[in-house]
Amino acid sequence: MKKIFSILTISSLTILTGCVNGDEDFNNNQSQPYEVPTEPLFTNAQKELMDQMETPSVNLNVFRFFQHYLATTIYRNDARFNFTGTRKVPDNMWLALYTDVLGNLDEAKKVLATEVKPPLMPQATWEKQQANKLAIINLMEVYTYQVLVDSFGNVPYSEAAKPETIVLPKYDDAKTIYENLITRINSALSTLDSGYASFESGDNIYNGNVGDWIVFANSLKLKIGINLADVNPILAKQTVEAAYAGGVMLTNPKNSLFKYDGTSPNFNRLYAEVIASNRNDFVAEEGIVDAMNGLNDPRRPFYFTEVSGGGYVGGTVGLTNGYGSNSHIANNLLVANKTGVLFDAAEVNFYLAEAAARGYTVGSSAAQYYQTAIERSMQQWGVPAADITTYLANPDVVFSTANWKLKIGQQAWIAMYNRGFESWNFYRRLDYPVLTAPNATPAAGGKVPTRLTYPINEQTVNGANWTSASSAIGGDKLNTKVFWDIN
Repeated sequence: MKKIFSILTISSLTILTGCVNGDEDFNNNQSQPYEVPTEPLFTNAQKELMDQMETPSVNLNVFRFFQHYLATTIYRNDARFNFTGTRKVPDNMWLALYTDVLGNLDEAKKVLATEVKPPLMPQATWEKQQANKLAIINLMEVYTYQVLVDSFGNVPYSEAAKPETIVLPKYDDAKTIYENLITRINSALSTLDSGYASFESGDNIYNGNVGDWIVFANSLKLKIGINLADVNPILAKQTVEAAYAGGVMLTNPKNSLFKYDGTSPNFNRLYAEVIASNRNDFVAEEGIVDAMNGLNDPRRPFYFTEVSGGGYVGGTVGLTNGYGSNSHIANNLLVANKTGVLFDAAEVNFYLAEAAARGYTVGSSAAQYYQTAIERSMQQWGVPAADITTYLANPDVVFSTANWKLKIGQQAWIAMYNRGFESWNFYRRLDYPVLTAPNATPAAGGKVPTRLTYPINEQTVNGANWTSASSAIGGDKLNTKVFWDIN
């Protein structure tokens, strides 16, 4: 995969900030390459999304600090949740998702609509293939908007991606967006037809396999549905049960993996930020290290390096930590072409365990899905079968119906070690494990953040809509909760 980038199909000043300018050419992106095919636009969108979810960059992705996975050796402000200084983390994430991901997806749809049928292809076949492509692009949009809502709350949605006509997009109600995302997934599922092709190139996750995208769609529907469990239990149950019936991601061969090619600038983002950049910024954090040490977890050598003399030791998030005296990110995670994980079977089985514990009809018991989730995680990391069996027999690991939130929350936290955003969602929904904020963290009221604040650029340029959105969600603060986090 060669990078033709950057293709920024939506001006960052219109969709990110909504900036107004009287020049009639203001919204005309003069640097945009012309006649770019659908496939590279779609590939770029996938890569930008995976980069954002995968990167440990303190400028873009700070969820590993929220979840006590990583601590820093030098820069403490980021690990103390001070994101509005020179780094402007919310601004950077907002820009990456709206412009680099949604912008390219929107342009891909526009180009797709102009494509001409090959002379020898039957019209019906052509229409089915194009419909499959459009449905897959829409699924990537749904995933991205779900991340935006879960990060910020109310966000631009109905007026987003319309820079030609709307330069100051309003913020839509997050609950309404969620309901519409479910509708869009259902629409995609009704369109996707595995009897026909889709992307012959450009799909770096499933290589155009429509059957796999159907599984992805149902799994995404399950994910959105379970997030609604506390705030709209009727819709949550309906959505989750329908997703399960449609077929979800139960085994690792169905995982959504983005294939980095290992050449610059297409390195896996962990490799890019640690090895290629020759940085010693990160060490493992004591929260996750101590928990896994206590359980004698066999995933430790896949997660961390051992310190001199043996064993695993973590630093403290929010403090300056010695690089030589603490465990680091494991070497197997720092490979240039290591695949990025967008969605996996462990995550899905944990959702099903939670669904079963809530009384939903999903084919098996909470205990069985919980055990399967742990197995899928360990299998994905390469843990031997005998070690998995031993771990599952540990009394501190065995499922408890009475304390299902604690058990699922704890084990999902361990399994999501390299997927900080998803771990944050589990934590906010289940309230486990119990995580503390680092010292000197007034920004989030002394607690782990429950959302990201809106970009500073939005406050200064799209002020009226920012003010309205901030008021609607209860204040633009790190400790304001997103709509589904009501406990």
